[in-house]
Amino acid sequence: MTFTYPSIRTRLEDGVLSATLDAGPLNLLGVDLVRDLVSLVDTLYADAGDVRVLVIDSASPDYFSAHVDLSAVPQYTAEAAKAGGPGDASLGMFLHRLARVPVITIAKVRGRARGGGNELALACDMIFASRDNAVFGQFESGTGALPGAGGTQHLSRRLGRTRAMEAIVGADDFDADLAERYGWINRSLPDTDLDGFVERLARRIAGFPPEGVKAAKRAINDLTLAEPAHVRSDAATFQALITLPETRERLAYLTDHGLQTPGPLERDLGKAVAEFRR
Repeated sequence: MTFTYPSIRTRLEDGVLSATLDAGPLNLLGVDLVRDLVSLVDTLYADAGDVRVLVIDSASPDYFSAHVDLSAVPQYTAEAAKAGGPGDASLGMFLHRLARVPVITIAKVRGRARGGGNELALACDMIFASRDNAVFGQFESGTGALPGAGGTQHLSRRLGRTRAMEAIVGADDFDADLAERYGWINRSLPDTDLDGFVERLARRIAGFPPEGVKAAKRAINDLTLAEPAHVRSDAATFQALITLPETRERLAYLTDHGLQTPGPLERDLGKAVAEFRR
């Protein structure tokens, strides 16, 4: 079995499949990256072969995944729909499918994971992050939208009502230490320790009898994951909100000031969404 994709570098060793996102400096969740993620997840559902653990990280030290490609929402949505059919035509439902993939999934985060990039990490079974530079955020409320690919569902369950409200409505950035304290991620680790920690944990899990691990994952997911109807509702609301005039005005303003390009605005997006000027 081979795992070969234009925008994802892969390596399989001792039951651990490393999948390194490599879709440009920001790793935007656009057509190419969503297409390749769908293909990877479909392969794991069809026949995981020797894969017991999937570790997702980034080729960029500064961006795990900045967010979705806001210039190509219909196009990446069409790619996401291939995971579940036209009735589930949303990134959220694809990520819900990722959350139930029959292997253990770990997000290893360096740099910024915001919007859909954070929702990709949240769809994994565990998140470990670099204390030196990892940043998490759901900035959508700052533009007039809401997290539409699972962020609202995951953060409400992980953080509780009031902290989820702070994270989502506040639309600000959270560093790795604060994210750990809030329960957003499993652990914040020194950057020099991150790779070794994740590798040891992944290999440890990959060495256990797989049926017991799969059964435990199914049981935990059944207790903690959102119902598909709630994910579909968030996706539909997001797709409606981004068409509103005020949302389009704010996104246009951010785009004019550097959204979707490497630079100061993307680096400090949590700050930038609060600095809108007509």
